[in-house]
Amino acid sequence: MKRPKIIIDRHIPFMEGRPEKEADVEYLDQEDITPEKVKEADAIVVRTRTLCNQALLDGSKVKLVVTATIGTDHIDLPYCQEKGIIVRNSPGCNAPGVAQYVWSSLLRQGFTPGRDKLGLVGCGNVGKIVADWARLLGCEVLVSDPPLADKAAEENSDWLPQNMENDNIRDASLETILRECDAITLHTPLTRDGLHPTYHLIGDKEIEKMKPGALLVNAARGPVVDSKALKKALAEKKIRAVIDTWEDEPDIDPSLMELTIYSTPHIAGYSRQGKERATRMAIEALNEYFGLNIDTSGLTGAYRSPEKLSRETIISSYDPATDTENLRANPSSFEKLRHNYNYREEA
Repeated sequence: MKRPKIIIDRHIPFMEGRPEKEADVEYLDQEDITPEKVKEADAIVVRTRTLCNQALLDGSKVKLVVTATIGTDHIDLPYCQEKGIIVRNSPGCNAPGVAQYVWSSLLRQGFTPGRDKLGLVGCGNVGKIVADWARLLGCEVLVSDPPLADKAAEENSDWLPQNMENDNIRDASLETILRECDAITLHTPLTRDGLHPTYHLIGDKEIEKMKPGALLVNAARGPVVDSKALKKALAEKKIRAVIDTWEDEPDIDPSLMELTIYSTPHIAGYSRQGKERATRMAIEALNEYFGLNIDTSGLTGAYRSPEKLSRETIISSYDPATDTENLRANPSSFEKLRHNYNYREEA
């Protein structure tokens, strides 16, 4: 069988040295993944910054697009489907790291699980773990995920996972979450159409309904929150915010950054284990499609829920203040900070 030609983003960690025995591989910086470079490739493996659309892929031999990330909003899925290009992502790879980021931020800002109520918007792979940690910490949680609820209604089933079905975790409308919760954390994909679009899901009207002083955490996608509305509310001290994902990344708004409690460069999921899971999933996608046997030994496998979890364990495992200081010192270093990040250990 002919060896496949694969273009791989050189900043995908733990990848280099693994696929070379099975394929012809070229590692490139994201800005060098161009139509000319991918024209003769059979597959590309990318991250969130590479736009995989007609402009990049038209006229190429690419039949497989793999992203070593959970999100796919940088990939033109309808175009790929039309052209018969298979798309694979890495669902849930960084979910424990994001949960660590969210809960460390909440606990360090005085959120008290036995007293305060958490609102969870989006209950996919990340949201489930954030909610599971809430369960372990004894926290009351209101969860909203209309797409999951719609799907469950069609299947005549409950949409909340079994380990979340208890008195402290229940489904609610977004309006109820805004009105009742002391902190709200976002974990939705970025969608601009359909029945439940998430673009600017949180804007002026939604912020106005939030409890005074409530804490908003965005570790999902930047445009889920209307940045102008958020900046106005923060300047007026109506609410507080922690931002890891930004509109117009990497060209973020410095004035908004200065108004937040924590401002980080899209690294909420940057744990060593999360990066290893993403690379493993990307390799598994290549192996499955091409019938290869690329080695995945030593890469972290699926996440398992801990039997117990403490406030002290979470807080000691990660401090977002350090990443905030680094970004505020030089906002233009957003991409550099991501590329050179010292992957932390999960809680």
